[in-house]
Amino acid sequence: MTKARGDGTKTIRCAIYTRKSTEEGLEQDFNSLDAQRESGEAFIASQRAEGWICVPDRYDDGGFTGGNMERPAAKRLLADIEAGKIDCIVVYKVDRLSRSLMDFARMMSVFEQHDVSFVSVTQQFNTTNSMGRLTLNILLSFAQFERELISERTRDKIAAARRKGKWAGGRPVLGYDLVPGPGGSKLMPNKREADRVRRIFALYLELGSLLRVVRECGDRDWTTKRWTTKAGKPMGGRTLDKGAMHSLLTNVAYLGRVRHHKDVFEGEHEAIVDADTFDRVQSQLRQNGRTGGSRTRNSHNALLKGLVRCETCGCGMAHHFATKKTKTGTKRYHYYVCLKAQKQGWDACPGASLPADDLEQFVIDQVRERAQEDQTSDAIVDRAIELLSEAAERRRSKRAELSDEIAHIDCAEAIGRIEAQLADLDRQIAQDASRLIDRDELAGAVEAFDPMWNAMVHAEREALVRYIIAGVAYDALNQSITVTFRDAPSDEAQPREVEAA
Repeated sequence: MTKARGDGTKTIRCAIYTRKSTEEGLEQDFNSLDAQRESGEAFIASQRAEGWICVPDRYDDGGFTGGNMERPAAKRLLADIEAGKIDCIVVYKVDRLSRSLMDFARMMSVFEQHDVSFVSVTQQFNTTNSMGRLTLNILLSFAQFERELISERTRDKIAAARRKGKWAGGRPVLGYDLVPGPGGSKLMPNKREADRVRRIFALYLELGSLLRVVRECGDRDWTTKRWTTKAGKPMGGRTLDKGAMHSLLTNVAYLGRVRHHKDVFEGEHEAIVDADTFDRVQSQLRQNGRTGGSRTRNSHNALLKGLVRCETCGCGMAHHFATKKTKTGTKRYHYYVCLKAQKQGWDACPGASLPADDLEQFVIDQVRERAQEDQTSDAIVDRAIELLSEAAERRRSKRAELSDEIAHIDCAEAIGRIEAQLADLDRQIAQDASRLIDRDELAGAVEAFDPMWNAMVHAEREALVRYIIAGVAYDALNQSITVTFRDAPSDEAQPREVEAA
């Protein structure tokens, strides 16, 4: 509480808040923060007769923008105000406290709630009357305008640099070093790291899974890029997780290019990954569904879509359905139909169609038998557990992204939409706990297959089937089905002919 001195004058406890947007120059013995504080102390000293004293605590935010409230000293200042430790805030200029009208309005609300006054050393105004508040709002409007203008100029500068193929700043990437030059820093290949990047690309093509590559890199103690800031602070060197691995594998910088939003330009730096390898990795990523690429949708949940071939005429068989009205409503019947018969008429091929449910159940039974064989059961179980784990990881990552996004949104409608998505993700994440299977708890392949299969959703079942099966051929003349298995974990296919059900 504010205390009264012996002469009856109240003691006003003043806190000086200082801020600088960048870290440049902060290493100097007397920097911008010190200059702001010195001005604030001098002003408080001039008001000593009014009972003003400077609290010893420093509230310095060096290297933090005034466009938001993500500033440690500002948060500590507000906490001390709410704790009743401060009576007056002193700043060098209004924009040191905030460059956002919305944030400043919230802070002023806290000030008023706790009877805390606010003073700018270089801009005299009184917030207790309407004219003072108008003056303050005008100053803040110009401060916000200046911040937005600087941001636009910075974005334009970065866009122009990227169009010329220049590295416009940002975190260094694994495989390159930043070398200062007269025209700005440039990317120069780091031989040891470049070899590691090429090996990671090769590992993904070899293993076909982000999680497998992540585990392999963890076993080899491979981490993200390590570097040191201008202030001498070590950065990077963290474990490569799935998100970091995906960012690495999709980074066009390794092709000697630079990206600006959706546009890609030829860069000034040297490529360290060849175009063919990079393109094959992107194709594999799209196929695995990690990037939301151009994979064809399977809206009717056809388990064997793209795998069934008509042995009679050599054409593929596509999933198709027909509807029939019944007493209880409309019933849908699913088939795998020969494309030749579909395009040229049903007389063009004797193997025109095959009931989808019968064929899929037949193939599932063959897969179950395959899973009982010692040489393949471990690989099948591992792949199934991996699919379940990847789905759970995707949901956790999506939830983290949405949680971060909602913290920076002010629109009530957008917040409500994201909260609904979060609730749905929480429900799915809770279900994941029951879907995930402990490898050590499985007694054997016979016991393992059914609980794993039942725990999977359709997309995961489809991925597992594609991992095990290379193709299914239907011979209408001989009434037989040939299931061609992959000799997991390699891709060597081994045909097995069985009688059609």
